[in-house]
Amino acid sequence: MFTGTYTAIVTPFKHGKIDEAALAHLIKNQIKGGVDGIVPVGTTGESPTVDYKEHIEVIALSVKYAAGKIKVLAGTGGNATSEAIYLTQEAEKAGADGTLQVAPYYNKPTQEGLFQHFHAIARATKLPIVLYSIPGRCGVEIAVDTVDRLAHDSVNIVGIKEAGGNADRVSQLRATLGARFNILSGDDSLTLPFMSVGADGVISVASNIIPREVAHMVKAYALGKHSVALKLHQKFYPIFKDLFIETNPTPVKAALAMMGVCEEEYRLPLVKMSAKNKATLRETLIGCGVLK
Repeated sequence: MFTGTYTAIVTPFKHGKIDEAALAHLIKNQIKGGVDGIVPVGTTGESPTVDYKEHIEVIALSVKYAAGKIKVLAGTGGNATSEAIYLTQEAEKAGADGTLQVAPYYNKPTQEGLFQHFHAIARATKLPIVLYSIPGRCGVEIAVDTVDRLAHDSVNIVGIKEAGGNADRVSQLRATLGARFNILSGDDSLTLPFMSVGADGVISVASNIIPREVAHMVKAYALGKHSVALKLHQKFYPIFKDLFIETNPTPVKAALAMMGVCEEEYRLPLVKMSAKNKATLRETLIGCGVLK
């Protein structure tokens, strides 16, 4: 259901407001680049600093500009179950194709708490749900047994974004959940390693700026053209790494600003990149042929 390349798109701002024109341009670039879908208002979309109205607006605009040409997997997770349910139901009304549900952050629920959280969301929507395990940000991992329990409990829990940096977990998930459960890498630099042990693609930050190249890499690997995929990985690996030289999404938004796609504008507590890191990122983009 959710395989291939999904772009965790940024939320462009201008003068403190959502920049609809820049968002439309960004989504148009994703469609032209051949990605399979977009993920609005995830972490890369600065979900912690948009309010409810803005959150729903970005999802609705994403559905509008995707125009059925690519899927919209809306980021509607939260650390309060009621909030996640509300945003998910609004995404469903807006026409999203599915929902990405991050593990609750900061309050560090037990595995039973995680199960009950996702179970409640699944019961409140007809949308397909992709879980999102990212212990580095959330302080808790969705255990393989919990994922398995959820997948058997709720037919609309269909996949997971795996951002723990551990290929062994991908092997465990695939062995436990079988071929029908979607596993997507949450790290561009680990897309090929994860696919080599059973992942179905990536939710990518880098594809904001190089959608065609990331989509080509993922498709090539899926078609068994491993040497082609490896060459693309090696060429763009410096970008995969330097987009995390500071906290995501600061570098990718800076890169998009250098490319003239959107303003380099963030919501506090995020701030602009340091001059040193921005210079490093620019050199990497030039070296990889993204900028002249």
